[in-house]
Amino acid sequence: MFYMSLIVEYLRNYMKTRLTYRSDFWIEVLSDLLFNGMNLFFILVVFLHTQLLDGWNQDQILFIYGYFMVPYGIFITFFNLWNFSEKYIVKGELDRILTRPAHNLMQLMLENIDPSSLFSALTGFIVMAYAGIKLQLSVAWYDPLVFVLLVAGSIMIYGGVYMMFTALSFFSDAPTGIMALLWNLQNYGRYPITIYNGVLQILLTWVLPFAFVGFYPSAYFLDRAHFGVMALLTPVVGAVVLGVALWVWNTGLRRYRGAGS
Repeated sequence: MFYMSLIVEYLRNYMKTRLTYRSDFWIEVLSDLLFNGMNLFFILVVFLHTQLLDGWNQDQILFIYGYFMVPYGIFITFFNLWNFSEKYIVKGELDRILTRPAHNLMQLMLENIDPSSLFSALTGFIVMAYAGIKLQLSVAWYDPLVFVLLVAGSIMIYGGVYMMFTALSFFSDAPTGIMALLWNLQNYGRYPITIYNGVLQILLTWVLPFAFVGFYPSAYFLDRAHFGVMALLTPVVGAVVLGVALWVWNTGLRRYRGAGS
């Protein structure tokens, strides 16, 4: 109840701020929608030149992309830690966080919450539903529950990977540019992993498991016979990645000695 009350208060303060600058809020939403529209346009352009992409047709690729956007939109709403090193380590804002009773990660997430990114998740769900209708996918009674479980696993993978690399700031306050690299790698998860070479498939499945934030979970609905088992590993992989990330975070936090004078 304590953390639920914190979430409500932070959301209330966020809405007060956004209602004061409404045009900024809608411009941000519009820019996100345009960005997603450009990605969809790219997919459509690709299929103007080919009917299949390694055996996958346009509607299947759209379905994978739509799923990819659902956990990504939810993740980016709560895990806005892009400027963690500069704001919280270099400028000493983390000292303020650590003097408060709530868990430090929860405070960081709530301070940087961005509900406008939920429109990306909504867009992804609409794209996925549209592609699913065109593909005439059959849906069992338990599939919505499986979908929620898969999305939760994908969010844990997103959060765990980014949390793990954000925690490197505890060991070095020098910018590494690794977040930009991760962002580029995660985008490989919105396409079928079968189109990549073997090394990249292993990297995206077992090292930086971004294949589980898009392809494998969506393939559960597209080709359950071949990818069903891998898809159902998504929550397991998510729990492992998040657990390792929390360990790295706590290890780094113990090394933190404050901003000093």
